[in-house]
Order: sequence, then C-alpha cells, then structure tokens
Amino acid sequence: MSAALQQPSREDFAALLEESFLTNEISEGSVVKGKVVAIEKDVAVIDIGAKTEGRVALKEFAGPNRDQTVVVGDEVEVYVERIENALGEAVISRDKARREESWVKLEKAFEAQERVNGTIFNQVKGGYTVDLDGAVAFLPRSQVDIRPVRDVTPLMGVAQPFQILKMDRRRGNIVVSRRTVLEESRAEQRSELVANLEEGQVIDGVVKNITEYGAFVDLGGIDGLLHVTDMAWRRVNHPSEVVTIGQTVKVKIIKINHETHRISLGIKQLLADPWEGIAARYPVDAKLKGRVTNITDYGAIVELEPGIEGLIHVSEMSWTKKNVHPGKIISTSQEVEVVILEVDQVKRRISLGLKQTLQNPWEAFAEKHPVGTEVEGEVKNKTEFGLFIGLENDVDGMVHLSDLDWNRPGEQVIDDFKKGDVVRAQVLDVDVEKERISLGIKQLAGDPF
Repeated sequence: MSAALQQPSREDFAALLEESFLTNEISEGSVVKGKVVAIEKDVAVIDIGAKTEGRVALKEFAGPNRDQTVVVGDEVEVYVERIENALGEAVISRDKARREESWVKLEKAFEAQERVNGTIFNQVKGGYTVDLDGAVAFLPRSQVDIRPVRDVTPLMGVAQPFQILKMDRRRGNIVVSRRTVLEESRAEQRSELVANLEEGQVIDGVVKNITEYGAFVDLGGIDGLLHVTDMAWRRVNHPSEVVTIGQTVKVKIIKINHETHRISLGIKQLLADPWEGIAARYPVDAKLKGRVTNITDYGAIVELEPGIEGLIHVSEMSWTKKNVHPGKIISTSQEVEVVILEVDQVKRRISLGLKQTLQNPWEAFAEKHPVGTEVEGEVKNKTEFGLFIGLENDVDGMVHLSDLDWNRPGEQVIDDFKKGDVVRAQVLDVDVEKERISLGIKQLAGDPF
C-alpha cells in the first residue's frame, strides 16, 4: 500500500517530462551551455544536451590577450548555428557565443557611459581593431591619444580601458576611443592637483615649452603659464632670454582658475619690486644716463636700470627738429643722457626729456644776440606774411612784411628776395617760451622819421 502511494501518478510523470523538454530545449541562434566530452586533434567535441553534440576548433577558445585551454569535463557556452547538419551534428561556435555575450555587456556599458576593457590587436585603414572580450571594435587613428602617436606598437596587445562612442548591433559596428579616457583621466588628475595648489604658493617647476608669449611650466602633472611680462621686471623681448626648456625654475602662483584649471605663474614676483620708492631715486629734473631699448613712432624707451624704463616722447627729443621720426635722432642700444620730467609710481611711468640736456637754442640766441644786434642768415622760406631766415643752432627768425622797407609796401619788396639769399637783419624781439625770433631788415637803415 505504501509502495503504491510512492509511485508517481500519470499527471506527475507528464509534468516531469515537459520540464525536461523545457530544460533541454535547443533553438538555432541561441547561446547554450555544453560540456566538453572529448578532445580530437585541434577540435573539442561538446555535448549541448538532447543527445546532440557539436565540434569547435580549439583556436576559438583563445584570442588576443587570452590563452584559454579546455579539457574534457569543462562546461562552456556556445552559439548554436544549426541543430543538425548532414553528419547529424550540431553546428556550434565558441567565438559567436563570446561575441553575443560581449555585445550584451557592451550595450549596457554604452547606455551607462561606462568604460570597457579591450586590446588593440591589428592595424586597419584609418585606425586599429580592438578586441572587447570577443567583440571586435574599430579605434580611429584620431582617437588613439590626446596627441598624434607615430608608433602604436607599444600599445598593441596591452589590456587597457576604452570608451564606446558608437554601437550598431544590426551592422555589427562598434567605435571606441582611447583618447576620451585619457582626457577624462587627465581632467580628474588636473582637478586633484589644482585642489592642492593655492594662490601665492611658491613651488618648483620644469620648463616644458616656450612660445612667443611665455613658457609652459610643468608643476608635477599640470602645466602653468609663465607669461613673458611676469618673467622679469625689465623688458623681455623673448622668453628664451630668461628660461630654457628643461630648466628647473622657482615660480609663484599668481592666479588659479578652478573652472578652466588654468594657472598663471610669475618669477618677477619673487624679486623686490624696483618701482618701490621710485620717486626718491629718480627726482624730477635729475640728469642721468640710460640705454635705448626700443624706438616707436611716438618716442623711445630708455632703460634706466633693470626693470625700470622711461619714455622720451618725440616732442621731448629735440628743440628744433619737429615732426621727425625718433629713429632719425637716436638709435637702439645707444647710451643717452636724459632728464627726469615726471614720475608716476602708481601707473609705473617715467617721462624723460632728451632736449633738456642741451641748452634751449632760443635762450642761447637771446644771450648772444640781444635786441638791436645785427645778424646774418639765409632765406629759408617765403610766405604771405614775411620771410623766414635761418640762424645759428638751427633756429629761424622771421622778418614781417612791415619790417622789410620804410618806403615800399612789403608785398612788393618781398619779391626782391628769393630762397637761398643771404641777408642781414636786426634782432627786434626774442620770445623764448613761444620759440619766436622777430627780425627787421628796414631797421638796418635807421628810421627816416
């Protein structure tokens, strides 16, 4: 009685049979688990259930950066292409199973924007192929590194992270980038390094690159810009005058932009400011020497000491040469004597005078030729109101029309003179401030009245 109760009923047996069918159901295009039952030369015989076996080449169990050997009894996943061929065997593939498995993982990583590990194993037109654990992806040449890489050999066969840029399951296309990973890692590293730096901090760095406007200094994984204007208090024409590539320099952090991670550096800030107490060292009207460092249309820059420069405006260069380019009066690197005209410590400006080192020619003329003195000179120019006579020290005197003759109108008398004539005249007035000398020709004959 008890033995009869333990025997399964007709319904229980049917349920168990259906369950076994469901468990061992195999369909084409699916991935199933199988057991290695034999190794024959270069193939593995795998039992995938339901009394069905298939053969897989041993080379499918290996791959780039993967050396997997199988032995009898191993359980492996395979892709079922056909349940039965002409020989009564299943057509299965380990490569396709791995590819299907990888695609599922990669799609999840792509949606989550996560990095995936892969290995560059071959070079193709326009880039390289990458093995992503069974799935093959394309790595464009432009996405290999942040900077162009000439030789990718050291990167081949090395497991490393990539970022998936594009996936097309239908076409079986995957595009990855190594550059994106490096940029993100670099940004993270920069953020961490910047967080440890402070404005005003003094640190050592190595000059990495030199440009026209400054030098980039490596601060230990992050670069800072040392602008040419912050290299020295004196004028620096090119950064190479102060630093060289590979040189270790001590710099001060002037400014940090935490959003862009840009760091401004300075060397001159570590030195004493030469403009401190400048007014006491360079009093107005003091006469001193300097070297011309630059000439412009509006004047000349003169270095008085390292870091201290002043401007000789074109109007302060010569008493007599007006509207002349500064380069025709002085030259670069020339040592000149100048006079301090004005000092502005706030704006860091010093106005210099060159002509002030020489005597005012109108003052000199007035001392030597008082009113009533007779002088001689060449007619330089004729105008509607008189003659201009060239005198000593490049100054001119003017004879007004009314001072040409006692008897005839000046308009008639002026025609008697031509440019280049040497004439004699009497000094009537000298205005030093207005730089004017008035002469008379008729006064030499005395006043007839």
